[in-house]
Amino acid sequence: MSNARTARFSRRGILAAGGALGLGAVLAACGDGDAKSGGSDSSAAAGKSGPWSFKDDRGTTVKLDKVPANIVAFTGVAAALHDYGVQVKGVFGPTKTKDGKADVQAGDLDISKVTILGNVWDQFNVEKYATLAPEVLVSTTFDDAGTLWFVPETSKEKIAKLAPSVAVSVYDRQLTASLERMWELAESLGGDMKAARVTDAKKRFEEASERLRKAAKANPDIKVMAGSASPELFYVSGTNLSVDLEYYKALGVNFVEPTEKAKEPTGGWFESLSWENVDKHKADVIIMDDRSSAMQPADITEATWKKLPAVKAGQVIGRSAEPILSYDKCVPQIEALAEAIEKAKKVS
Repeated sequence: MSNARTARFSRRGILAAGGALGLGAVLAACGDGDAKSGGSDSSAAAGKSGPWSFKDDRGTTVKLDKVPANIVAFTGVAAALHDYGVQVKGVFGPTKTKDGKADVQAGDLDISKVTILGNVWDQFNVEKYATLAPEVLVSTTFDDAGTLWFVPETSKEKIAKLAPSVAVSVYDRQLTASLERMWELAESLGGDMKAARVTDAKKRFEEASERLRKAAKANPDIKVMAGSASPELFYVSGTNLSVDLEYYKALGVNFVEPTEKAKEPTGGWFESLSWENVDKHKADVIIMDDRSSAMQPADITEATWKKLPAVKAGQVIGRSAEPILSYDKCVPQIEALAEAIEKAKKVS
């Protein structure tokens, strides 16, 4: 396991929801940081003119003279904003794969049209960031301290001086809450929230959620395990604090919960298993972390993995452990899980 990857697990493993991430840098707050409510204080972006303000999930209100046009965002956030018609100038986080294609976390972004400031953990080109004349930086946060995801600890202060920041929380809440906050942010930035593709995606999300609820109710004995793989270890995710898993659990999905928890001061947990012990938990369906930082099922050669009943039955699907927070991108994830539960054989 790489040093960066090891550092990620030692800090926060599970909060990135599958076991392959850790903490970014602590943000220097801009504006008033009083309440930590999830409410917004955003002005409508009529014709992208302005003044503009937005109260983020740290309780920090960012105020600008006009709606920002020079936006820099964590890749997954940029992908969500793109789905709502809001474009960014620069991104940081997993954006481009080794073969030059768009990373799974880039969604439908045209990565040739954005400036990539960093593609891996702890990488952020501050000098290049400055040349973009950023007006606002947007990222997610995986803790109650408002830590900005993928903003390096070593350069966070320099980054904070160049532009104010907005944080959308994916900590200790269900997926719908984070989706609503991203919707509010996109709307404030001039997104066309009445566009047919947008309203249709929201409707499909609601329909997919109802399908998953019915599938879980009809198949209560089907056990689902959320996992993430590395060459050395297999990580079993608990549902606590993960936006997608918390939501699926609320819809009735029967999840495997780790019995040995990695305790962190900031909360969250997962269980790491050696490949020899990967059969510790019994599961009928396995949903696997699809991020480029995690080993994919097709690349796992361990005999113990191949002997798992769910693997032998072909009941393994992908999971966006860091969901792109647009309704459009969440629909396929929910539909896939619903279908897997509907068709699953009891093998555990």
